[in-house]
Amino acid sequence: MTTFTLGPTRTLGSTGPTTAPIGLGLMGMSDLYGPADDAESVATIQAALDAGVTLLDTGDFYGMGHNEMLLRDALRGRRRENAQISVKFGVLRDARGGWNGVDTRPAAIKNFLAYTLRRLGTDYVDIYRPARLDPAVPVEETMGALAELVRQGLIRHIGLSEVGADTLRRANAVHPVSDLQIEYSLVSRGIEQDILPTARELGIGITAYGVLSRGLVSGHWPAAGTGNRRDFRAHLPRFSGENLQRNLELVERLRAIADRKGATVAQLAIAWVLSRGEDIVPLVGARRRERLTESLGAAGLVLSGADLAEIEDAVPADAAAGTRYDAGQMAMLDSERR
Repeated sequence: MTTFTLGPTRTLGSTGPTTAPIGLGLMGMSDLYGPADDAESVATIQAALDAGVTLLDTGDFYGMGHNEMLLRDALRGRRRENAQISVKFGVLRDARGGWNGVDTRPAAIKNFLAYTLRRLGTDYVDIYRPARLDPAVPVEETMGALAELVRQGLIRHIGLSEVGADTLRRANAVHPVSDLQIEYSLVSRGIEQDILPTARELGIGITAYGVLSRGLVSGHWPAAGTGNRRDFRAHLPRFSGENLQRNLELVERLRAIADRKGATVAQLAIAWVLSRGEDIVPLVGARRRERLTESLGAAGLVLSGADLAEIEDAVPADAAAGTRYDAGQMAMLDSERR
């Protein structure tokens, strides 16, 4: 694999861990993007670690435990302290993969973590976070339970995912939040209005997922879309019909800039997220080593002020056609409540 210099480390907020500037999101290796190759997935995780990536993001509901066991296999024989494992919990599923809401009651949290530790083959998780806000449980109660797990040494840091500014304040008042995991990309910039300023005020870092908008702005997405109904992107508004065509027109604008920089569209999009601040760590969702190689190459792409202005002129903040999830999933996002 190509040797990388990922550049200076970044710290997730005032209380979180120091990580490499780019992390790896593992979801697509187990779920939602159609079939994946376990051997290639393990090789990709190991290649990321060998390249200097430290932050590895998973969820106990990705493949109903499969993703965590995949990560365990990738880490076998390696020094545990060289990996920073971030785990999302709380999403309920059934035997057929269906979705049954969210549970962040204290007793449920302890249960979820016990199973996670067993599947991962470790005695602690670096960052543990509810995947979504549970409308039936005050965030203060959830944070109190997580703070107890910190005191017990079972988790090192508490993170949150897809919550709004008010929830972030309430949670951080109970126990310091290391980082907020939330979608942030050239075509998903909603956090810039209230959430990002609040996180910075409170000393909370950002782990940005969806930096390529699930492949939409990777430069590789086919104009015809995907015919695989097991790939949940086939059901997302941005990947459907006229919306897809409009969004791919934005990608071609980026391609012209990337070509002049000697980079790929994906590298340009990831480098833009990296440029947003030293408190932001983008997660790339590479499932194969060649995609990982491409994504990590963004760390060496320097964008000048003129480059950034050209990129944002090509893709203005509200340029994307369609919402990032369907209506039902959007309603579950505390971060989208205004």
